[in-house]
Amino acid sequence: MSGVALYPRTARSAVPAPARPETQGPESQDDVLTELCAALFASLPRSDQRRRGEAYVRGLLGTQGRKSIRNIAALIGGQAAEQSLHHFISSSTWDWTPVRRALAHYLARVSPPHAWVVRPMVIPKAGDNSVGVDRRFCPAVGQVLNAQEAVGVWAASAERSTPVNWRLHLSDTWLQDGLRRSQASIPDSVRPETLGECTVEAYTGMMRDWGLPLRPLVLDARDMDAPAALLRLRACGVPAMARISPSLRLTVSGPAVPGRGAEALPAHHILGAARDLRRPVMWRDHGPSRVVRTALTAAVRVGLPALRTAAVPGPARRRELLLLGVGENGLRWPAELWLTDMVNVPPAALVRLGKLLDRVDRDFTEISDEVGIRDFAGRSFSGWHRHVTLASAAHAVAALTGRPEESLQLGYVS
Repeated sequence: MSGVALYPRTARSAVPAPARPETQGPESQDDVLTELCAALFASLPRSDQRRRGEAYVRGLLGTQGRKSIRNIAALIGGQAAEQSLHHFISSSTWDWTPVRRALAHYLARVSPPHAWVVRPMVIPKAGDNSVGVDRRFCPAVGQVLNAQEAVGVWAASAERSTPVNWRLHLSDTWLQDGLRRSQASIPDSVRPETLGECTVEAYTGMMRDWGLPLRPLVLDARDMDAPAALLRLRACGVPAMARISPSLRLTVSGPAVPGRGAEALPAHHILGAARDLRRPVMWRDHGPSRVVRTALTAAVRVGLPALRTAAVPGPARRRELLLLGVGENGLRWPAELWLTDMVNVPPAALVRLGKLLDRVDRDFTEISDEVGIRDFAGRSFSGWHRHVTLASAAHAVAALTGRPEESLQLGYVS
């Protein structure tokens, strides 16, 4: 990858328009949905597509239980609606990319993100017909599952977070099987990539031409090649912060820590030696209580081992990174390890950025899963993408109104 930034900071770092005041504009879930859908579906060429798009989002919010097309249709119009919605999601030709772009711009206007957060999503499946299903190790449960895996990019602030873009991670088994590719209608442009490459492209592909504000990117890189991901992002001009594995080996460049030199050491050993550098920082919990908590942090300037970065352009390889440890008094140190190229940002601000991963995890469980982000049962590549796009819109409505459980009065025109 070239060392030329894809999005210069001077062009992208302008602060977006302020969030809409709480006392103005739509307040009910129905009003927000109507306003959002008008913005999202402006790119759809036909009025019937726009009506079906809004009906599907309403169904995701109002249907009880699994958000299958059949269950959504049962709520809004029966068998005729089911056939129409199935075609709209799985067989229609509308492009989901402009809809996602409109969602991201809507959120940047009404709820400006503090950061973009990349989060993997594992979707367990009983069968093997759904696009991308394979045997995968799921760190969250510590076992191998039959599942799809995708990467989502979230617009995140301390108050709320919403997914705005998705990339399905497809294994070589799928991409090298001509019959499977044909049956799932996987485009020829989809090529094999590692999870780390999938993660970086989910973000850079979105930012390359969507005209969104540049914000720090936060990601959990414990299950991928964290240095490679950070260096690719740096080459694009993206300030990034990655949670890393304790065993990741780094070289110490900070003079205050024993072990400075050319030898690469595990990250947890480096921060163990920096225990005396710990300082307290305060941050506000993202849970309902919003209580102020205290953490201990220590930061050490580090570099990447030469062998891991031999193929990376020289200036990007030589720049220092900051290794940040986070923990609580009396507990295991460090509880979390982070690596970032934002070396001059105060540790307290970095801790707050890192906690946005918790915000996204909470909202995924409490909102995304509730609106059926993982409920698509079809086998087509485009159907999966259209479903998660509309589920992201439903998530946005619930997140902005604070009432994910509220049912909507549904209208549907076939």
